[in-house]
Amino acid sequence: MTAASTPANDSADGNAGFLAGVRVLDISMLGPGGLGGHLVDFGAEVIKIESPAGDYVRQMTWPIVHDEHGANSLLHLHINRGKKSIVLDLKSDDGRRHFEKLVQSADVVIEGMRPGFLDRIGFGYERLVELKSSIVVCCLSGYGATGPYRTLPSHGVAYDAWSGVVQPVTDEDGFARIPPLVNVGITAGPAFAAMSIMAALVRARTTGEPASMELAQSDASAYFDWYRIETERAYLRPEDEVTGNASDDGERRAAGLGGMHEGVRYQFYESADQYVLFMASEQAFWRNFCEGVGRLDLFERWPGSTYADHARNNVELQRELRDIFRTKTTVEWLAFADEHNTPIAPVNDARSILDDPQFADRFTWIGADELGSDQLLMPLHVHGEDLPVPGRAPALGEHTDEVLNSLQ
Repeated sequence: MTAASTPANDSADGNAGFLAGVRVLDISMLGPGGLGGHLVDFGAEVIKIESPAGDYVRQMTWPIVHDEHGANSLLHLHINRGKKSIVLDLKSDDGRRHFEKLVQSADVVIEGMRPGFLDRIGFGYERLVELKSSIVVCCLSGYGATGPYRTLPSHGVAYDAWSGVVQPVTDEDGFARIPPLVNVGITAGPAFAAMSIMAALVRARTTGEPASMELAQSDASAYFDWYRIETERAYLRPEDEVTGNASDDGERRAAGLGGMHEGVRYQFYESADQYVLFMASEQAFWRNFCEGVGRLDLFERWPGSTYADHARNNVELQRELRDIFRTKTTVEWLAFADEHNTPIAPVNDARSILDDPQFADRFTWIGADELGSDQLLMPLHVHGEDLPVPGRAPALGEHTDEVLNSLQ
């Protein structure tokens, strides 16, 4: 697992990134700050504009990292890495004058507050275009700028509960609990918004045309789950118009992974030391597996269909496979998969993946000595280039003098 050591936004070979020369003004708090963080990772100069009170993301969530820079949350250290922080009171005349000059020097303005914040302080889209004719403006919020939920206060899990991505579980005392799942909306929202900003920047650089966009983290969570949602919509049509797979005799399965519960040839199995995911849903892969383990009798008895045949509810076959998979370790099954062209995957959690050799090969760590915590670099591999390495997340107002003096 490699460790990068090149300072702020300049990679080892001198590459400043695809967004070198792009200036972004980031007016956000908490999770939406991840949007500007993505742009930093591609080399943009992102100026985090904070009120005198600052963004309390520095104290929000766990873990909290204590060092010579004080106590800061991992959330802040990651999503605000590489940014410059300036303090501006945008409700004061002095703060507004400085902001106007900043807009004139910028390419992008991010509003990561409740929708309408910039409008309320007199810097709506029309005013921003007056200041910079090609400006790209993007608002990232919880529930978006329209709809009955637009003014609701919210946090990250709300977007996944709303979209149906996360469901409550009940403990032994009958209390509902939040399960240990990945936050989708709070992660996908900044990623989708960053992609949109980059597209708008291409147009702005080409034609000089500005753009005003808004995206909700709740929308992102739902769109991330488009396959299940679109499946449920498709199932509203008559059963003779929308069916299941041919291998299921046309029977409709539950949407998404819900339809995998009864699977046998596509299922988790316990290995000699962990678990593996077996995925021989194509007949050719199934035959490869059976030949590899010396059990062609299983293929001859249950050959399956050409595609997407999971041998659903075949408990007899499931017992056979359960016993077979227990005979090898996960590492041995991965070697088998490579040798016999059979899809088998290891099963990790957030701790065990740290020791996975594929993870070690693909990801780059930036050390705690530079960023305050060990952090992963954007997992993009560019031929012949390195991504820029961002600097440490800023202290409140750390770059105020530097940035404002540059406007003189």
